[in-house]
Amino acid sequence: MDDAIATVELAKRYGSIVALRGLTMRVGRGEAFGFLGPNGAGKTTAVKLLLGLAFPTSGEARVLGAPLGDLAVRRRIGYLPELFRYQDWLTAREVLGLHCSLAGVPQAERRAEIDRTLHVVGLEARASSRVGTFSKGMQQRLGLAVALLGSPEIVFLDEPTSALDPVGRHDVRRIIETLRARGTTVFLNSHLLTEVERVCDRVAFVDAGAVVETGTIADLTRAFASVRLRLQDDAGVAPALLQRAGRSLRLADGWHTVDGLVEDDVPQLVASLVTAGVRVYAVEPQHASLEDRFLELLSTGEPADDRIADSA
Repeated sequence: MDDAIATVELAKRYGSIVALRGLTMRVGRGEAFGFLGPNGAGKTTAVKLLLGLAFPTSGEARVLGAPLGDLAVRRRIGYLPELFRYQDWLTAREVLGLHCSLAGVPQAERRAEIDRTLHVVGLEARASSRVGTFSKGMQQRLGLAVALLGSPEIVFLDEPTSALDPVGRHDVRRIIETLRARGTTVFLNSHLLTEVERVCDRVAFVDAGAVVETGTIADLTRAFASVRLRLQDDAGVAPALLQRAGRSLRLADGWHTVDGLVEDDVPQLVASLVTAGVRVYAVEPQHASLEDRFLELLSTGEPADDRIADSA
């Protein structure tokens, strides 16, 4: 019951097309969880299954402790799709009123709920403006407001910052942090890895329809750190020591750079150099980014042409 989402070998086929091969993962309640992968990895299909918008071919999954598609659970879920459009002639308040009705928000609570969500996404001043007058970023904010109606227990966000400027992205990060603080589970599907890195507790890398790695940001990037060292190596022993320590070694502008280190190995490496008689003048650890790890995983996986097709 501690899991907001749990899947075991969840799969989906559309005729001869394998849209999701076998998804196994767990998302804890109150987590901000990043769901990452290249185009065609199966992310959209996975979200559709978890929302009950499509039915799996095989495998099992539970959302908030109930089987997929449970009507009561679906009322406790908020969803911001990547592609959406509201009628141009409706005002922001009318759009939210319609979705309050669809979500079953009691009539007596709707005005306060609409005011609350407009405030959260920063659209109070445009509550009476028609959607047709909104910029793409403002429409994105309105879609986010719809997803937050009714204080859902899980919010699925599909590329929530794709149309936003830096200020808008900052505001979305703040909203996600607020949701997480009040115990809401956030399932974030995004290709903006720097955004994911800032807000998510854990992430899953998905490729070819299956999870290839899951972990905290620190765990996923720690093993792929690098270190730059400026050395005086009169005996010529440093290259061999550095090569044994990491995955690759580069020399440029008098600096030795060793990639593929575990962060905790750096002090031991420096100690071994000093013991061998190497003078160490500077040590600059370089932390890998989530994007570095993402590209590393893709480079060791299947070629792009062999990846399965993600459904539209």
